[in-house]
Amino acid sequence: MHIVDISALYSPDGGGIRTYTRRKLAIADRLGKRLTVVVPGAEASTEYFGASRLISIPSPRFPLDRNYFYFESDEIIHAALDAEAPDFIEASSPWGSATAVAEWPGQAPRALVMHADPLSAHAYRWLENIVSRRTIDRGFDWFWRHLRRLDEAFDIVICASPSYANRLADGGLKRTAILPMGVEPRLFSPELRDAALRQQLLDACSMPESATLLLGVGRLSAEKRWPMLIAGATAAGYSRPLGMVIVGVGQGKAAVVRAIGENPHIQLLAPISDRQEIARLYASADLLIAGSGAETFGMVMAEARASGLPIIVPDEGAAFDQLIPGAGLAYESGDAASVAVTIGAAIAQREALRAGAVAGAGDVPTMDMHFANLFATYDRIAADRAAA
Repeated sequence: MHIVDISALYSPDGGGIRTYTRRKLAIADRLGKRLTVVVPGAEASTEYFGASRLISIPSPRFPLDRNYFYFESDEIIHAALDAEAPDFIEASSPWGSATAVAEWPGQAPRALVMHADPLSAHAYRWLENIVSRRTIDRGFDWFWRHLRRLDEAFDIVICASPSYANRLADGGLKRTAILPMGVEPRLFSPELRDAALRQQLLDACSMPESATLLLGVGRLSAEKRWPMLIAGATAAGYSRPLGMVIVGVGQGKAAVVRAIGENPHIQLLAPISDRQEIARLYASADLLIAGSGAETFGMVMAEARASGLPIIVPDEGAAFDQLIPGAGLAYESGDAASVAVTIGAAIAQREALRAGAVAGAGDVPTMDMHFANLFATYDRIAADRAAA
């Protein structure tokens, strides 16, 4: 089977989607699939992964985040599909590229993979302190109508978390399915804990070995709510020794730097491209904190869990779906005061939470499990289509 993935959200400097896509390309051949991922990029290029390929089409940069690009027209997507003649099509964005895939006149079955949650990332975050979510959904009914049209045009709408699938079903989508994603196999482990690395990071935060090392990992963008997390960590640190390290890059860097201000106990580090190094970092921290309720799976949280690192997450969305009792805590979404209180509670329970996280580290599913389920689902859909 030749699968073509029109992946509008891929960026060579991206985080979870880049990791996910490259792993999928690497193992597709082993699973008996020929996969072609078509992405918008800075220039024309083709990268080979055995029989699979990552094809970049020269495209304009996305004005709100220069690390990303966008397909300039539906015709470009249709031309790529015509050239590749897929047996199955996957779209990875709920925006214009999904509409282009839906309207392509070919006969191949197609799946929409919901790698983005635009309402949670933007509308809910902007308006949640003013009106209810039900009111926000009514105001954005045009988007729900768009999603329902896509639901009718695709054979399946894939979600990686139960909370997102349920919300889409509540919005009227009828073809949702939950296929949890996973982490890279044999990479993350509590055994990678490095006392010297931990001490080095605490030293950078002007904190002693007895302090708590709080870790944040991810793109520096508004939906990640870094200023809120920084405010909560700053407040929690007034009464206990706490150092915080944030690893990431993005268009929201200036806001993060402003939020940190002159606080010597919070440090912003450049992204870490070496996956072995990021695995060692997860295992060596004491707590991980996340701020976004717009996660569609929560890759960072899953990687932390696989590293035996307790997580602190908002009480909604896919990040909350990742929380295992006894291995982390949840705070009230969007509330910096609740973040501070929850960090304090996690520090008080640090050893017990770490023991729970280490015990559950081996239960985190791998990406290979996810892709085996994904491709088996595509085989079933294609067989049903052929039989019909």
